Amino acid sequence: MNAYIYNAGGGPEVIELTERPIPSLGSGEVLVKVEAFGLNRADVQQRKGVYPPPEGASDIPGLEVAGSIVAVGDGASDWSVGTRVAALLAGGGYAQYVNVPTELLIRIPDELSIEEAAALPEVSATVVSNLFIEGGLEQGQTILIHGGAGGIGSMAIQLAKAAGARVFVTASSAEKLAYCQELGADEGINYREEDFEQRVGELTNGQGVDLILDVIGAKYLQPNINALAVNGRLVIIGLQGGTKAEVNLGVMLGKRARVIATTLRSRPLEQKNEIIKQTIARVMPLVDEGKLAINVSKIFDFSDLTSAHEYFDSGEHTGKIVVKA
Repeated sequence: MNAYIYNAGGGPEVIELTERPIPSLGSGEVLVKVEAFGLNRADVQQRKGVYPPPEGASDIPGLEVAGSIVAVGDGASDWSVGTRVAALLAGGGYAQYVNVPTELLIRIPDELSIEEAAALPEVSATVVSNLFIEGGLEQGQTILIHGGAGGIGSMAIQLAKAAGARVFVTASSAEKLAYCQELGADEGINYREEDFEQRVGELTNGQGVDLILDVIGAKYLQPNINALAVNGRLVIIGLQGGTKAEVNLGVMLGKRARVIATTLRSRPLEQKNEIIKQTIARVMPLVDEGKLAINVSKIFDFSDLTSAHEYFDSGEHTGKIVVKA
């Protein structure tokens, strides 16, 4: 089969097309013929050499795919050849075939295109695990989502609103903020023109927000804590703004605040299984009812993966970028 790897750490130029054997099936796995896959920031961080795959994962990048089952292994009899599925992966998605544990499969409803299905698993599982399992978001609470116009942000806005939360977002332009508000965001903050900490204070009458979903990391650590309400939770899922920062523990103590740092990719299978179960329960009813916008902003051909990465690096996109295999 054809597959892509990174031959070094760097820009899109390190992406290399290669040939690999079609994966063999283990117990409890199915073989999926990949018809499309999503491009995620984790893929880009791996390409840059700062986010290696977890031990035992494929060196082929790619964290989510959609396609059809073409073979079923021992212990996977609940699934059948021909079933359309999306799948969450620890790696291996940038290929024509991938083997997947059945615990990480999502059946694709007829109303979803293959491109939309490919854009669903990683962002929805990330959002469900961090907003609800880790962050404990409840109806009536307020959340601040950094990077609201991206793939994770787009999903987080919609799932938070569906849960009855009040949603604030940050983004880099008026156009991206308008996009976020179309998805349901209540308030938008242009981080290039406004101090988000100050703006959150104004929007909450000085009370702060109950939950923050953060992809920036060190640069935003103290301002995020300052923007939390009493008993607030800060969930950090990205490090675009660095890895090290000082923090005023006195502010945290006074607010009884919690800082939670999480990843999805390296979790053990049993934890991912529970996340997928909760993702299916929260997300798929919205899909079935036509109440969830998947927001695939651009689709690239398999032969043009380098251009897909270049477009991601440009920062111009909203929602998800998908590659059609």
